[in-house]
Amino acid sequence: MTTELVSRPLCNRSDVEVTRAGIGLWAVSGSEWGPVDDENSLAAIETALDMGVTFFDTADVYGGGHSEELLGRAMRGRRDRFIVGTKIGWVGFDGDKGQSQYTTVEKLIEGVESNLRRLNTDYVDLIQCHIYFVEPNNDVFVEGFEKLKQQGKVRAFGTSSSGLPVLEAFNHNGNADTMQIDYSILNRDAENEVFPYCREHGIGTIIRGPIAMGLLAGKFDASTTFPEDDFRRNWISGTEGQPDQFRKDLETVEKLLEIAGDMPLAEMALRFVLSSPDVTTVIPGAKNADQARRNIEAMAKGPLDQAILDAIAEVVPFGGGRRIWPADK
Repeated sequence: MTTELVSRPLCNRSDVEVTRAGIGLWAVSGSEWGPVDDENSLAAIETALDMGVTFFDTADVYGGGHSEELLGRAMRGRRDRFIVGTKIGWVGFDGDKGQSQYTTVEKLIEGVESNLRRLNTDYVDLIQCHIYFVEPNNDVFVEGFEKLKQQGKVRAFGTSSSGLPVLEAFNHNGNADTMQIDYSILNRDAENEVFPYCREHGIGTIIRGPIAMGLLAGKFDASTTFPEDDFRRNWISGTEGQPDQFRKDLETVEKLLEIAGDMPLAEMALRFVLSSPDVTTVIPGAKNADQARRNIEAMAKGPLDQAILDAIAEVVPFGGGRRIWPADK
């Protein structure tokens, strides 16, 4: 078993341990990523587990809770083999007011109880605030998570967000355990502020988007289209410069393909993320067993050689490559 599949502490002060190679379960929910078959989704989870992965990340909003329900089915009778991270906060979020429906600690705790019911478990290893900017009820999440931790229903807590200000607000009392953030060759922004802050405060980092939602698999081109219900449709039809960004990303991908050579680009992308000492665990998504297997096999090879990292930095420099994503969940 490689070091990427050996458990390590989620953060400096937690007894929760995760494999550096994990799996994200947004796509298995069948929402916003095109059609997905439940049996294929369960096979992806099973494959990851069989290959030594312990960390599985989901959320209440993925498929209206269906992702959590599927993970609950997979865990039945063997809960101890899974380290579960889930999220709360996006459902009922009012973007106009910048505020979630969880206006009191009591409501927040009731919401987490719903997570637990869908997961068919009496505790989660990690609960995360799923809001991408500072909102009026930030303290509600922190206080609620702390109470749930005292009750044994939560082992660790953190936030899933997009930048340092949200993390700083969430960690104002110094008790946050984790930060989940987008990080890839195309988006190295976390290297500027978030990683140094997490390093200084002993906060674990959970990396989503390591393959940039498929861009770093090298399978898209200028003629690519996405179904109406696909989250990535915004890349080619959205606002805020996304179509221009998509074209720029395709140009960058062409340069990265030259660096990868015989190595699959997705493998290089995953190993790039694992090359950072500031990364705790990486959670690429997988819709089926084959995708899960390929991702885990790639991550099991470990960090890239320095020469390849240097070549990548010539294309996307340290701290660079800020992407314009569709609404970030």
